[in-house]
Amino acid sequence: MIQIPTHALTVVERLERYGYEAYVVGGCVRDSLLGRTPKDWDVCTNALPEEVLRVFKRFHVIKTGLQHGTVTVMVDRQPVEVTTFRIDGNYSDNRHPDSVNFVSRVEEDLARRDFTINAMAYNPTRGLVDAFGGQNDLRAGIIRCVGEPDARFNEDGLRILRALRFAARYNFGIETETSFSIHRNRHLLENVSVERIFVELKGILVGDGVLGMMQAFPDVFAVIIPELAASIGFDQHNPHHCYDVWTHTAHAVQAAPADELLRLALLLHDIAKPATFTRDAGGKGHFYGHGEQGAEMARSIMHHLKSDTATLQAVVTLVREHDSTLPTTAPGMRRAIGRLGLETLQQLLAVKQADMEAQSTHERQQKQATLREARLLLEDVLEDIPVFTVADLALGGRELMAMGLKPGPAIGRVLKILLAEVQDELLPNTREALEPRAHQLINTPESL
Repeated sequence: MIQIPTHALTVVERLERYGYEAYVVGGCVRDSLLGRTPKDWDVCTNALPEEVLRVFKRFHVIKTGLQHGTVTVMVDRQPVEVTTFRIDGNYSDNRHPDSVNFVSRVEEDLARRDFTINAMAYNPTRGLVDAFGGQNDLRAGIIRCVGEPDARFNEDGLRILRALRFAARYNFGIETETSFSIHRNRHLLENVSVERIFVELKGILVGDGVLGMMQAFPDVFAVIIPELAASIGFDQHNPHHCYDVWTHTAHAVQAAPADELLRLALLLHDIAKPATFTRDAGGKGHFYGHGEQGAEMARSIMHHLKSDTATLQAVVTLVREHDSTLPTTAPGMRRAIGRLGLETLQQLLAVKQADMEAQSTHERQQKQATLREARLLLEDVLEDIPVFTVADLALGGRELMAMGLKPGPAIGRVLKILLAEVQDELLPNTREALEPRAHQLINTPESL
């Protein structure tokens, strides 16, 4: 039995009270059957849109998509999307129906939906309506199209990524015919807006089953991000690696915490390897400069995906730095925090950990020890009074001007010297110690 929350149950019961059929439908049914808490509750009904508006005339109602039979009813400040049973017309843009026709039976409405696990409806009195075997597919852990897969994907190309997202989220497999159809129809993603693609991509990446999706559908990822195509099957010829570039990338993504930013960075961290590949006289593969070149490629990709600026900048930084040497001294760690920021440095450690876990066992113990020492060093540095940037100094530009230094670049140069000497533990971060050194620097301009 599905426990329907009060705000959604109010909508169902009110429609039923006025003689209409009403069911909770789709994702809320799926997640309830999986024992998960649904985020949203949707209702389908045989009431026409104007009838729904009349039934809920005393409620706040938003005409979300009236032409497609959808309104949103607010109950106790919580939204419930109510849609009239419908079948869809042609999808001339492979994305949206050109028209809809309202129907009287819930089974007809369920037949238009994407996957069997999303094509179930529930009413507290009538029970579960499952005309396409969704409950069995949930038990078996399978994503399967409702009806003919090619038809479903040609109706809406975004369903290709939705299939991967659901499979990754629940760690399900994709049914054979549905899988074949995804490969055949992957070009339909070219008709989907990059904004929607980016949302679905992030959903795939943070799923528990992302490794399986990346291994099974590299061709789909190459449609989303064409720059990834070169890494598929690219042999690294290097003892540090036991996988080709794409397979290593997939394992690295899976090994990271389920965080969008970290997994985006790992998806792109080795994207420049094919372009920078060389082999030495002994046949060993090298990828000199792939971090720097990869960062520029990542910037272009994230810009194309219309990422927000903060995420773009963080991903670019992590791609650039992922193969860099970690600080081994307290002064070096302080400078790294000042250069990257504490949050980015902590993210970099997570990226390096995942990258290492996706490599061969060659020098694994040494790599683990290096990461462990870096984390311990970071903890030690954070226990001290922080001096990571010039803003943390006990002396600032105002005090330097009071000493006679004119506004301009010289102030920044003095502060940078003071910061370096404090970080190198040559000076304590106190005004009493910094003032004499500042006077000395001001009085010897050649040192600036």
